[in-house]
Amino acid sequence: MSHYIRKSFMLGGALSLAALGAQAENFHWASTTDPQTMDPHAVNSTPVLSFLNNIYEGLVRRGQDMAIEPSLATSWEPLAGENGWRFNLRNGVTFQDGAAFTAEDVMFSYQRASDETADTRSWFSPVTDVRIVDDFTIDFVTDAPNPLFPSSIANFMILDSDWAVANDAALPATDSENFATLNVNGTGPFTVKSRDPGVKTVLTPHADWWDTPTHNVTQATFTPIGNAATGLAALLSGDIDFIEPIPLQDVAQVEGRDGFRVIEGEETRVIMFGFGHEHDTLLYSTDVTDVNPFTDPRVRLAAAHAIDIASIDRVLFRGKIEAASQLVPANISGYSKAHQDRPAYDPARAKELLAEAGYPDGFSFGLKCTNDRYINDEALCRAAASMFAAVGLDAQLSTGPVRDYWEQLRADDFDMYLLGWSPGTFDMEHPVRFLLHTQDDAAKLGSWNFGNYSNARVDELLPLFQQELDPAVRQGMIDELVAITQKEVAYIPLYTQPLIWAVKDNIDVTQRADNFFMLRWVTVN
Repeated sequence: MSHYIRKSFMLGGALSLAALGAQAENFHWASTTDPQTMDPHAVNSTPVLSFLNNIYEGLVRRGQDMAIEPSLATSWEPLAGENGWRFNLRNGVTFQDGAAFTAEDVMFSYQRASDETADTRSWFSPVTDVRIVDDFTIDFVTDAPNPLFPSSIANFMILDSDWAVANDAALPATDSENFATLNVNGTGPFTVKSRDPGVKTVLTPHADWWDTPTHNVTQATFTPIGNAATGLAALLSGDIDFIEPIPLQDVAQVEGRDGFRVIEGEETRVIMFGFGHEHDTLLYSTDVTDVNPFTDPRVRLAAAHAIDIASIDRVLFRGKIEAASQLVPANISGYSKAHQDRPAYDPARAKELLAEAGYPDGFSFGLKCTNDRYINDEALCRAAASMFAAVGLDAQLSTGPVRDYWEQLRADDFDMYLLGWSPGTFDMEHPVRFLLHTQDDAAKLGSWNFGNYSNARVDELLPLFQQELDPAVRQGMIDELVAITQKEVAYIPLYTQPLIWAVKDNIDVTQRADNFFMLRWVTVN
Protein backbone atom coordinates (compact mmCIF):
# COMPACT_ATOMS: atom_id res chain seq x y z
CA MET A 1 0.00 0.00 0.00
CA SER A 2 1.09 3.57 -0.59
CA HIS A 3 1.06 5.99 2.30
CA TYR A 4 0.24 9.67 2.71
CA ILE A 5 1.78 11.58 5.59
CA ARG A 6 0.69 15.02 6.80
CA LYS A 7 2.65 16.96 9.39
CA SER A 8 3.01 20.40 10.93
CA PHE A 9 6.34 22.12 10.40
CA MET A 10 6.56 22.89 14.11
CA LEU A 11 6.84 19.16 14.83
CA GLY A 12 9.99 18.83 12.74
CA GLY A 13 8.64 15.84 10.85
CA ALA A 14 11.09 13.20 12.04
CA LEU A 15 10.27 10.13 9.99
CA SER A 16 13.56 8.28 10.07
CA LEU A 17 14.17 5.44 12.47
CA ALA A 18 17.59 4.03 11.77
CA ALA A 19 17.46 0.43 10.69
CA LEU A 20 20.67 -0.57 12.39
CA GLY A 21 22.14 -3.60 10.76
CA ALA A 22 20.26 -3.00 7.51
CA GLN A 23 22.20 -3.81 4.39
CA ALA A 24 24.25 -0.85 3.19
CA GLU A 25 22.84 0.58 -0.01
CA ASN A 26 23.19 3.05 -2.82
CA PHE A 27 20.71 5.91 -2.70
CA HIS A 28 19.55 8.06 -5.62
CA TRP A 29 17.66 11.32 -5.19
CA ALA A 30 16.58 14.28 -7.26
CA SER A 31 15.34 17.84 -6.99
CA THR A 32 14.55 20.60 -9.44
CA THR A 33 17.58 22.74 -8.57
CA ASP A 34 21.27 21.86 -8.64
CA PRO A 35 23.39 23.64 -6.02
CA GLN A 36 25.18 26.29 -8.03
CA THR A 37 28.36 26.02 -5.97
CA MET A 38 30.13 23.77 -3.47
CA ASP A 39 31.34 26.84 -1.57
CA PRO A 40 29.32 27.26 1.66
CA HIS A 41 30.01 31.01 1.88
CA ALA A 42 29.32 31.97 -1.74
CA VAL A 43 25.53 31.65 -2.01
CA ASN A 44 23.05 31.95 0.84
CA SER A 45 20.24 29.84 -0.62
CA THR A 46 18.49 26.66 0.46
CA PRO A 47 19.61 24.45 -2.47
CA VAL A 48 23.24 25.27 -1.66
CA LEU A 49 23.09 25.25 2.14
CA SER A 50 20.93 22.13 2.32
CA PHE A 51 23.24 20.15 0.05
CA LEU A 52 26.45 21.35 1.71
CA ASN A 53 25.20 20.54 5.21
CA ASN A 54 25.84 16.95 4.21
CA ILE A 55 29.53 17.75 3.62
CA TYR A 56 30.47 20.68 5.85
CA GLU A 57 29.51 21.36 9.46
CA GLY A 58 29.10 24.33 11.72
CA LEU A 59 29.62 24.96 15.39
CA VAL A 60 25.97 24.05 15.95
CA ARG A 61 23.40 22.21 13.85
CA ARG A 62 19.65 21.60 13.80
CA GLY A 63 18.25 18.22 14.74
CA GLN A 64 15.25 16.40 13.31
CA ASP A 65 12.98 18.50 15.54
CA MET A 66 14.73 21.72 14.35
CA ALA A 67 16.25 22.28 17.81
CA ILE A 68 19.82 23.57 17.99
CA GLU A 69 22.32 20.91 19.10
CA PRO A 70 26.13 20.58 19.36
CA SER A 71 28.19 19.92 16.25
CA LEU A 72 31.81 21.14 15.97
CA ALA A 73 31.22 22.91 19.27
CA THR A 74 30.35 20.66 22.18
CA SER A 75 28.95 23.52 24.27
CA TRP A 76 28.60 27.30 24.38
CA GLU A 77 27.91 29.91 27.02
CA PRO A 78 27.57 33.71 27.29
CA LEU A 79 30.83 35.58 27.81
CA ALA A 80 31.54 36.88 31.29
CA GLY A 81 31.81 40.65 31.55
CA GLU A 82 31.01 41.42 27.91
CA ASN A 83 28.45 40.65 25.25
CA GLY A 84 28.95 37.56 23.16
CA TRP A 85 29.40 33.80 23.28
CA ARG A 86 32.20 31.33 24.00
CA PHE A 87 32.21 28.12 21.96
CA ASN A 88 34.05 25.07 23.26
CA LEU A 89 35.20 23.08 20.25
CA ARG A 90 35.19 19.35 19.67
CA ASN A 91 38.62 17.69 19.93
CA GLY A 92 39.71 14.92 17.59
CA VAL A 93 37.73 16.03 14.52
CA THR A 94 39.40 15.71 11.12
CA PHE A 95 38.59 17.16 7.74
CA GLN A 96 38.00 14.78 4.87
CA ASP A 97 41.64 15.15 3.76
CA GLY A 98 42.82 14.10 7.24
CA ALA A 99 43.77 17.56 8.56
CA ALA A 100 42.92 18.30 12.18
CA PHE A 101 40.13 20.75 13.02
CA THR A 102 41.06 23.60 15.42
CA ALA A 103 39.96 27.10 16.36
CA GLU A 104 42.17 28.48 13.57
CA ASP A 105 39.74 26.98 11.06
CA VAL A 106 36.81 28.65 12.81
CA MET A 107 38.59 32.01 12.77
CA PHE A 108 39.51 31.64 9.10
CA SER A 109 35.97 30.59 8.18
CA TYR A 110 34.50 33.54 10.11
CA GLN A 111 36.79 35.97 8.28
CA ARG A 112 35.89 34.36 4.97
CA ALA A 113 32.12 34.10 5.57
CA SER A 114 31.89 37.69 6.84
CA ASP A 115 33.96 39.20 4.04
CA GLU A 116 32.25 41.69 1.73
CA THR A 117 32.55 39.13 -1.07
CA ALA A 118 30.54 36.54 0.90
CA ASP A 119 26.79 36.10 0.53
CA THR A 120 26.69 35.04 4.20
CA ARG A 121 28.11 38.25 5.66
CA SER A 122 24.78 39.38 7.17
CA TRP A 123 24.95 36.43 9.57
CA PHE A 124 27.71 38.26 11.42
CA SER A 125 26.31 41.78 11.59
CA PRO A 126 26.22 41.72 15.44
CA VAL A 127 29.86 40.51 15.74
CA THR A 128 32.48 43.09 16.71
CA ASP A 129 35.41 40.77 17.44
CA VAL A 130 36.43 37.10 17.36
CA ARG A 131 39.20 35.81 19.64
CA ILE A 132 40.95 32.46 19.77
CA VAL A 133 41.39 31.47 23.43
CA ASP A 134 43.18 28.20 22.67
CA ASP A 135 43.09 25.46 20.03
CA PHE A 136 39.60 24.39 21.09
CA THR A 137 38.02 27.55 22.48
CA ILE A 138 36.86 30.62 20.56
CA ASP A 139 34.92 33.75 21.56
CA PHE A 140 32.48 35.72 19.42
CA VAL A 141 32.01 39.23 20.84
CA THR A 142 28.76 40.99 19.91
CA ASP A 143 27.73 44.63 20.04
CA ALA A 144 24.88 43.89 22.47
CA PRO A 145 23.31 40.92 24.26
CA ASN A 146 22.31 38.52 21.50
CA PRO A 147 20.45 35.43 22.74
CA LEU A 148 19.72 34.31 19.17
CA PHE A 149 23.33 34.29 18.00
CA PRO A 150 24.07 30.53 18.39
CA SER A 151 20.96 29.58 16.40
CA SER A 152 21.67 32.29 13.82
CA ILE A 153 24.89 30.56 12.75
CA ALA A 154 23.51 27.03 12.34
CA ASN A 155 24.49 27.16 8.65
CA PHE A 156 27.91 28.77 9.21
CA MET A 157 30.09 25.99 7.82
CA ILE A 158 33.76 25.54 8.61
CA LEU A 159 36.49 25.14 5.99
CA ASP A 160 40.02 23.87 6.52
CA SER A 161 42.06 27.07 6.44
CA ASP A 162 45.23 25.46 5.07
CA TRP A 163 43.32 23.68 2.30
CA ALA A 164 41.50 26.83 1.21
CA VAL A 165 44.61 29.01 1.19
CA ALA A 166 46.73 26.40 -0.57
CA ASN A 167 44.14 26.17 -3.33
CA ASP A 168 43.68 29.94 -3.81
CA ALA A 169 40.20 29.85 -2.26
CA ALA A 170 40.83 32.15 0.71
CA LEU A 171 37.72 34.13 -0.26
CA PRO A 172 34.44 32.89 -1.75
CA ALA A 173 33.76 33.37 -5.44
CA THR A 174 30.17 34.54 -5.81
CA ASP A 175 30.09 35.63 -9.44
CA SER A 176 32.96 33.51 -10.72
CA GLU A 177 34.67 30.25 -9.81
CA ASN A 178 37.58 29.13 -7.66
CA PHE A 179 38.78 25.78 -6.32
CA ALA A 180 36.06 25.67 -3.63
CA THR A 181 33.33 26.11 -6.24
CA LEU A 182 33.82 22.54 -7.47
CA ASN A 183 35.81 20.85 -4.69
CA VAL A 184 35.08 20.17 -1.03
CA ASN A 185 36.90 19.38 2.20
CA GLY A 186 34.57 19.39 5.18
CA THR A 187 34.22 17.55 8.45
CA GLY A 188 30.68 16.31 7.74
CA PRO A 189 29.23 12.83 7.22
CA PHE A 190 29.67 12.77 3.42
CA THR A 191 32.23 13.90 0.87
CA VAL A 192 32.01 14.43 -2.88
CA LYS A 193 33.33 11.55 -4.97
CA SER A 194 32.56 13.24 -8.29
CA ARG A 195 30.65 16.24 -9.57
CA ASP A 196 29.34 17.22 -12.98
CA PRO A 197 27.48 20.51 -12.33
CA GLY A 198 23.91 20.46 -13.56
CA VAL A 199 24.14 16.73 -14.33
CA LYS A 200 25.14 14.55 -11.39
CA THR A 201 26.93 14.68 -8.04
CA VAL A 202 28.07 11.50 -6.26
CA LEU A 203 28.75 11.45 -2.51
CA THR A 204 30.26 8.79 -0.29
CA PRO A 205 30.50 8.56 3.52
CA HIS A 206 33.33 10.28 5.37
CA ALA A 207 34.95 7.25 6.98
CA ASP A 208 36.46 9.26 9.86
CA TRP A 209 33.41 11.35 10.71
CA TRP A 210 33.40 12.15 14.42
CA ASP A 211 29.70 11.30 14.96
CA THR A 212 28.05 7.87 14.95
CA PRO A 213 26.33 7.24 11.59
CA THR A 214 22.68 6.23 11.75
CA HIS A 215 22.29 5.98 7.97
CA ASN A 216 23.27 2.95 5.89
CA VAL A 217 24.06 4.74 2.63
CA THR A 218 27.31 3.69 0.96
CA GLN A 219 26.90 5.97 -2.05
CA ALA A 220 24.42 8.77 -2.71
CA THR A 221 23.82 10.16 -6.19
CA PHE A 222 22.04 13.46 -6.72
CA THR A 223 20.54 14.34 -10.10
CA PRO A 224 18.88 17.70 -10.79
CA ILE A 225 15.72 17.18 -12.85
CA GLY A 226 14.07 20.42 -13.89
CA ASN A 227 11.14 18.84 -15.74
CA ALA A 228 8.44 17.65 -13.35
CA ALA A 229 7.15 14.88 -15.61
CA THR A 230 10.66 13.54 -16.13
CA GLY A 231 11.34 13.55 -12.41
CA LEU A 232 8.14 11.72 -11.55
CA ALA A 233 8.78 9.15 -14.27
CA ALA A 234 12.26 8.56 -12.87
CA LEU A 235 10.80 7.87 -9.42
CA LEU A 236 8.00 5.58 -10.57
CA SER A 237 10.34 3.63 -12.87
CA GLY A 238 12.77 3.05 -10.00
CA ASP A 239 15.64 5.11 -11.41
CA ILE A 240 15.60 7.29 -8.27
CA ASP A 241 14.50 6.60 -4.70
CA PHE A 242 13.35 10.06 -3.64
CA ILE A 243 12.39 13.38 -5.23
CA GLU A 244 11.33 16.80 -4.00
CA PRO A 245 9.16 18.55 -4.81
CA ILE A 246 6.59 16.79 -6.93
CA PRO A 247 3.77 18.68 -8.67
CA LEU A 248 0.64 18.85 -6.56
CA GLN A 249 -1.41 17.40 -9.41
CA ASP A 250 0.74 14.24 -9.26
CA VAL A 251 0.16 13.49 -5.57
CA ALA A 252 -2.80 11.19 -6.26
CA GLN A 253 -0.83 9.27 -8.89
CA VAL A 254 2.00 8.57 -6.45
CA GLU A 255 -0.43 7.68 -3.67
CA GLY A 256 -2.10 5.18 -5.96
CA ARG A 257 1.08 3.28 -6.78
CA ASP A 258 2.18 0.44 -4.52
CA GLY A 259 5.66 0.90 -3.15
CA PHE A 260 5.60 4.71 -2.93
CA ARG A 261 4.41 7.33 -0.50
CA VAL A 262 3.96 11.10 -0.37
CA ILE A 263 5.29 13.14 2.55
CA GLU A 264 3.57 16.48 2.87
CA GLY A 265 4.24 19.34 5.25
CA GLU A 266 4.46 23.09 5.55
CA GLU A 267 7.74 24.85 4.94
CA THR A 268 8.77 27.93 6.89
CA ARG A 269 9.26 29.74 3.58
CA VAL A 270 7.08 32.73 2.68
CA ILE A 271 6.68 33.46 -1.04
CA MET A 272 6.44 37.18 -1.83
CA PHE A 273 6.80 39.89 -4.45
CA GLY A 274 9.42 42.62 -3.98
CA PHE A 275 9.77 46.07 -5.54
CA GLY A 276 12.59 48.28 -6.81
CA HIS A 277 12.05 50.86 -4.07
CA GLU A 278 15.14 52.91 -4.88
CA HIS A 279 14.79 52.76 -8.67
CA ASP A 280 14.15 56.19 -10.16
CA THR A 281 12.41 54.77 -13.22
CA LEU A 282 10.92 51.52 -14.46
CA LEU A 283 13.22 49.40 -16.59
CA TYR A 284 10.62 47.48 -18.56
CA SER A 285 7.70 49.85 -19.02
CA THR A 286 6.47 50.79 -22.48
CA ASP A 287 4.40 53.77 -21.32
CA VAL A 288 5.96 55.18 -18.11
CA THR A 289 9.61 55.96 -18.65
CA ASP A 290 10.37 58.98 -16.45
CA VAL A 291 9.29 57.78 -12.99
CA ASN A 292 8.90 54.62 -10.93
CA PRO A 293 5.27 54.38 -9.81
CA PHE A 294 6.17 51.69 -7.27
CA THR A 295 7.88 54.30 -5.09
CA ASP A 296 4.32 55.34 -4.14
CA PRO A 297 2.91 53.07 -1.39
CA ARG A 298 -0.57 53.49 -2.87
CA VAL A 299 0.60 51.79 -6.04
CA ARG A 300 2.21 48.98 -4.08
CA LEU A 301 -1.00 48.51 -2.09
CA ALA A 302 -2.98 48.46 -5.32
CA ALA A 303 -0.80 45.59 -6.52
CA ALA A 304 -1.45 43.75 -3.25
CA HIS A 305 -5.23 44.21 -3.58
CA ALA A 306 -5.06 42.76 -7.11
CA ILE A 307 -3.86 39.34 -5.87
CA ASP A 308 -6.52 36.67 -5.32
CA ILE A 309 -4.78 34.23 -2.99
CA ALA A 310 -7.88 32.04 -2.65
CA SER A 311 -7.93 31.41 -6.41
CA ILE A 312 -4.18 30.77 -6.49
CA ASP A 313 -4.64 28.26 -3.68
CA ARG A 314 -7.55 26.51 -5.37
CA VAL A 315 -6.23 26.42 -8.93
CA LEU A 316 -2.45 26.07 -8.49
CA PHE A 317 -2.01 24.48 -5.08
CA ARG A 318 -5.06 22.27 -4.53
CA GLY A 319 -5.89 23.97 -1.23
CA LYS A 320 -2.48 23.31 0.33
CA ILE A 321 -1.12 26.83 1.00
CA GLU A 322 -1.66 29.26 3.85
CA ALA A 323 -2.05 32.94 2.98
CA ALA A 324 0.74 35.12 4.44
CA SER A 325 0.54 38.63 5.85
CA GLN A 326 4.15 38.89 7.03
CA LEU A 327 7.62 37.70 6.07
CA VAL A 328 7.40 34.72 8.43
CA PRO A 329 4.62 32.14 8.84
CA ALA A 330 2.33 32.08 11.86
CA ASN A 331 3.87 30.25 14.86
CA ILE A 332 7.39 31.47 14.05
CA SER A 333 8.87 33.44 16.95
CA GLY A 334 8.06 37.12 16.57
CA TYR A 335 5.06 36.65 14.29
CA SER A 336 2.73 39.60 14.89
CA LYS A 337 -0.73 38.32 15.78
CA ALA A 338 -1.82 41.96 15.97
CA HIS A 339 -1.22 42.30 12.22
CA GLN A 340 -2.21 38.92 10.84
CA ASP A 341 -4.59 40.27 8.17
CA ARG A 342 -3.27 40.70 4.64
CA PRO A 343 -4.74 43.11 2.03
CA ALA A 344 -8.01 41.66 0.81
CA TYR A 345 -8.55 40.75 -2.81
CA ASP A 346 -10.30 43.94 -3.97
CA PRO A 347 -9.84 44.90 -7.64
CA ALA A 348 -12.10 47.93 -7.28
CA ARG A 349 -10.01 49.32 -4.45
CA ALA A 350 -6.85 48.59 -6.46
CA LYS A 351 -8.17 50.72 -9.33
CA GLU A 352 -9.13 53.51 -6.92
CA LEU A 353 -5.63 53.56 -5.46
CA LEU A 354 -4.02 53.67 -8.90
CA ALA A 355 -6.25 56.59 -9.85
CA GLU A 356 -5.40 58.41 -6.61
CA ALA A 357 -1.70 57.94 -7.39
CA GLY A 358 -2.14 59.42 -10.87
CA TYR A 359 -2.41 56.22 -12.92
CA PRO A 360 -6.13 55.83 -13.73
CA ASP A 361 -5.26 53.75 -16.81
CA GLY A 362 -2.55 51.79 -15.06
CA PHE A 363 0.90 51.22 -16.56
CA SER A 364 3.22 48.49 -17.76
CA PHE A 365 6.22 47.13 -15.83
CA GLY A 366 8.57 44.17 -15.70
CA LEU A 367 7.89 41.16 -13.46
CA LYS A 368 10.89 38.87 -12.99
CA CYS A 369 10.42 35.31 -11.70
CA THR A 370 12.19 31.97 -11.49
CA ASN A 371 10.87 28.89 -13.24
CA ASP A 372 12.70 26.19 -11.26
CA ARG A 373 13.19 27.47 -7.70
CA TYR A 374 9.80 27.38 -5.93
CA ILE A 375 6.78 25.13 -6.33
CA ASN A 376 4.74 26.30 -9.33
CA ASP A 377 6.77 29.51 -9.47
CA GLU A 378 6.26 30.24 -13.16
CA ALA A 379 2.55 29.35 -12.98
CA LEU A 380 2.19 31.61 -9.95
CA CYS A 381 3.72 34.54 -11.79
CA ARG A 382 1.56 33.98 -14.85
CA ALA A 383 -1.53 33.93 -12.65
CA ALA A 384 -0.39 37.07 -10.82
CA ALA A 385 0.29 38.83 -14.12
CA SER A 386 -3.29 38.10 -15.20
CA MET A 387 -4.62 39.45 -11.90
CA PHE A 388 -2.49 42.58 -12.20
CA ALA A 389 -3.78 43.12 -15.74
CA ALA A 390 -7.37 43.08 -14.48
CA VAL A 391 -6.70 46.31 -12.54
CA GLY A 392 -4.56 47.99 -15.19
CA LEU A 393 -1.11 46.79 -14.20
CA ASP A 394 0.42 45.28 -17.34
CA ALA A 395 3.15 42.92 -16.15
CA GLN A 396 5.78 42.09 -18.76
CA LEU A 397 6.68 38.67 -17.40
CA SER A 398 10.23 37.31 -17.63
CA THR A 399 11.02 33.86 -16.20
CA GLY A 400 14.26 31.92 -16.08
CA PRO A 401 16.37 29.44 -14.10
CA VAL A 402 17.58 30.27 -10.62
CA ARG A 403 21.22 29.88 -11.64
CA ASP A 404 20.97 33.28 -13.37
CA TYR A 405 18.36 34.87 -11.15
CA TRP A 406 20.25 36.16 -8.10
CA GLU A 407 22.87 37.85 -10.26
CA GLN A 408 20.10 39.69 -12.11
CA LEU A 409 18.49 40.85 -8.88
CA ARG A 410 21.81 42.02 -7.46
CA ALA A 411 22.31 44.00 -10.67
CA ASP A 412 18.94 45.77 -10.09
CA ASP A 413 17.59 44.24 -13.30
CA PHE A 414 13.89 44.22 -12.31
CA ASP A 415 10.84 46.35 -11.59
CA MET A 416 9.08 43.71 -9.46
CA TYR A 417 10.45 40.28 -8.55
CA LEU A 418 9.54 36.97 -6.93
CA LEU A 419 11.29 35.84 -3.75
CA GLY A 420 10.91 33.08 -1.17
CA TRP A 421 12.40 33.39 2.32
CA SER A 422 12.84 30.89 5.14
CA PRO A 423 14.11 32.37 8.45
CA GLY A 424 17.37 30.70 9.41
CA THR A 425 16.93 31.59 13.09
CA PHE A 426 13.23 30.63 13.09
CA ASP A 427 12.58 34.16 14.32
CA MET A 428 11.27 37.39 12.80
CA GLU A 429 14.67 39.06 13.21
CA HIS A 430 16.05 37.01 10.31
CA PRO A 431 13.99 38.51 7.45
CA VAL A 432 14.24 41.94 9.07
CA ARG A 433 18.03 41.66 9.04
CA PHE A 434 18.24 40.38 5.46
CA LEU A 435 15.17 41.79 3.67
CA LEU A 436 13.97 44.93 5.50
CA HIS A 437 17.01 46.70 6.91
CA THR A 438 18.51 49.31 4.60
CA GLN A 439 21.38 47.91 2.55
CA ASP A 440 24.56 48.48 4.56
CA ASP A 441 27.58 46.48 3.43
CA ALA A 442 29.78 47.82 6.23
CA ALA A 443 27.32 46.68 8.89
CA LYS A 444 26.59 43.45 6.96
CA LEU A 445 22.85 44.21 6.83
CA GLY A 446 20.19 44.15 4.11
CA SER A 447 22.18 41.84 1.87
CA TRP A 448 19.03 40.34 0.26
CA ASN A 449 17.07 43.60 0.26
CA PHE A 450 17.40 43.79 -3.52
CA GLY A 451 15.06 46.76 -3.99
CA ASN A 452 16.60 48.56 -0.99
CA TYR A 453 13.44 49.22 0.98
CA SER A 454 14.49 51.68 3.67
CA ASN A 455 12.84 53.02 6.82
CA ALA A 456 14.87 54.62 9.61
CA ARG A 457 12.58 53.34 12.36
CA VAL A 458 12.77 49.77 11.04
CA ASP A 459 16.57 50.05 11.07
CA GLU A 460 16.42 51.40 14.62
CA LEU A 461 14.13 48.64 15.89
CA LEU A 462 16.20 45.69 14.62
CA PRO A 463 19.07 45.89 17.18
CA LEU A 464 16.61 46.81 19.92
CA PHE A 465 14.52 43.67 19.62
CA GLN A 466 17.55 41.49 18.82
CA GLN A 467 18.90 42.18 22.30
CA GLU A 468 15.64 42.56 24.24
CA LEU A 469 15.13 39.75 26.77
CA ASP A 470 11.61 40.62 27.94
CA PRO A 471 9.27 38.71 25.55
CA ALA A 472 6.39 41.19 25.84
CA VAL A 473 8.59 44.24 25.25
CA ARG A 474 10.31 42.49 22.35
CA GLN A 475 7.02 41.53 20.73
CA GLY A 476 5.79 45.09 21.07
CA MET A 477 8.80 46.30 19.10
CA ILE A 478 8.19 43.69 16.40
CA ASP A 479 4.49 44.60 16.24
CA GLU A 480 5.49 48.21 15.61
CA LEU A 481 7.90 47.15 12.90
CA VAL A 482 5.35 44.92 11.16
CA ALA A 483 2.79 47.75 11.25
CA ILE A 484 5.27 50.06 9.51
CA THR A 485 6.23 47.59 6.80
CA GLN A 486 2.61 46.60 6.14
CA LYS A 487 1.52 50.24 5.87
CA GLU A 488 4.36 50.94 3.46
CA VAL A 489 3.84 47.63 1.59
CA ALA A 490 7.56 46.88 1.70
CA TYR A 491 6.77 43.51 0.08
CA ILE A 492 3.62 41.64 -0.91
CA PRO A 493 3.67 38.43 1.18
CA LEU A 494 1.65 35.79 -0.65
CA TYR A 495 1.65 32.41 1.10
CA THR A 496 3.67 29.81 2.96
CA GLN A 497 5.10 27.23 0.57
CA PRO A 498 4.00 23.61 1.03
CA LEU A 499 6.43 20.70 1.17
CA ILE A 500 5.58 17.84 -1.20
CA TRP A 501 8.06 14.95 -1.24
CA ALA A 502 7.75 11.52 -2.84
CA VAL A 503 9.78 8.47 -1.85
CA LYS A 504 9.88 4.71 -2.19
CA ASP A 505 8.27 2.84 0.68
CA ASN A 506 11.53 1.16 1.63
CA ILE A 507 13.32 4.46 2.25
CA ASP A 508 13.22 6.28 5.60
CA VAL A 509 13.85 10.03 5.40
CA THR A 510 13.29 13.10 7.57
CA GLN A 511 11.35 16.08 6.27
CA ARG A 512 12.51 19.25 8.01
CA ALA A 513 10.52 22.47 8.05
CA ASP A 514 13.36 24.38 6.36
CA ASN A 515 13.33 21.87 3.46
CA PHE A 516 16.90 20.77 4.15
CA PHE A 517 17.52 17.17 3.11
CA MET A 518 20.00 15.35 5.35
CA LEU A 519 21.60 12.15 4.08
CA ARG A 520 22.65 11.23 7.61
CA TRP A 521 18.99 10.44 8.34
CA VAL A 522 18.42 8.20 5.30
CA THR A 523 17.94 4.47 5.69
CA VAL A 524 17.47 2.10 2.75
CA ASN A 525 15.55 -0.92 4.05
